[in-house]
Amino acid sequence: MTTRSVNVPPISTPRRAVTALSLHRHRDRAGKMRGGPLAVVAPEDIMKRFVVSAVVAGLVSALALSTTLAAQPRRVVTIAAGEVDGVYYPIAGAISRITSEAKVLNLRATVESSGGSVANVQLIRSGEADFALLQNDIAYYAFNGIAPGAFVGKPVKNMVGVFSVYPELVHVVATHASGVKSVRDLKGKRVALGTPGSATEQNALQLLEVHGVGEGDLGAAVRVSFSAAVDQLKAGLVDAAFFTIAAGAPVVADALGSGKVGLVSVGVTAGEALMKKYPFYTIGELPANTYKGQEREVTTPAVMATLVARSALPESLVYRVTKAVFDNLPQFHAAHAAARYLTLQTALVGMPLPLHPGAERFFKEKGISR
Repeated sequence: MTTRSVNVPPISTPRRAVTALSLHRHRDRAGKMRGGPLAVVAPEDIMKRFVVSAVVAGLVSALALSTTLAAQPRRVVTIAAGEVDGVYYPIAGAISRITSEAKVLNLRATVESSGGSVANVQLIRSGEADFALLQNDIAYYAFNGIAPGAFVGKPVKNMVGVFSVYPELVHVVATHASGVKSVRDLKGKRVALGTPGSATEQNALQLLEVHGVGEGDLGAAVRVSFSAAVDQLKAGLVDAAFFTIAAGAPVVADALGSGKVGLVSVGVTAGEALMKKYPFYTIGELPANTYKGQEREVTTPAVMATLVARSALPESLVYRVTKAVFDNLPQFHAAHAAARYLTLQTALVGMPLPLHPGAERFFKEKGISR
């Protein structure tokens, strides 16, 4: 291609204002440069053009980013929850909705029901779940390769913490007909301990232990789901049951609502004995009227529900998931009464695991540390 240079003779600018010069030229059909005289452009016009150009450039960039994200397939992540009638399920559902609606994440988060904390650890170990909700005691056992049996000598080191969600209180309920007033009274009784290998089962056995009651001292040790335990309480097939779950849980409310069942207070002394032996416990309280017919405050041990993740997940992904949840706390809190416990200040309470680098980065930015 042949190019031509255009010589512009010097001209004088008007004295009335400082101006800039702009040469407006175009090519004719033969490809020759044509044009009129030089135009005088005021500084304010240049600024207007600059602002308009900047806005247009920003819109183009945003459109390009949106187009790029739209062109990319949404990454699917799985959140392991618990039984559909428990608290983990709606909590996981809230995390799923918040993260799936965050366009910057380009995620589709799915919720998987499961047998609870122990099952969720196995799903993380195998890579079948990316995130999971589980009790901090089970997280502690699994990471360190200690009891219960599934983890002994087999530490789960690909599991890391994201944040703590809410306290889970060990509910002990008994039928009025059983005459049970304390944990020691469970000797010789038929007791539902939770599903086999579940966190509730571990809590039940530990609480019985500090009261001097072994599994062999029970009339029958029944291992069933929460909903099945409620049905058996109502039918008089068991005398008592354990539920490690958030305060106000519907499944416990269902049991107490029958009028045949009441709460058993564990007491501070037993709670302190548990804390001394098992560092992940704390002491919790169920205020009066948490449940229908509950006229007095009930003191009971508690553990923390925690969100964990596979350590192999990218730092940027876990950072953005964590940020999305804390940027949308009102929506998260609406999922369940227990969800309202979560704040930046409570996010690391009782966390027994090393944090995922993405979560650690987020909390460091917020000035939150353990």
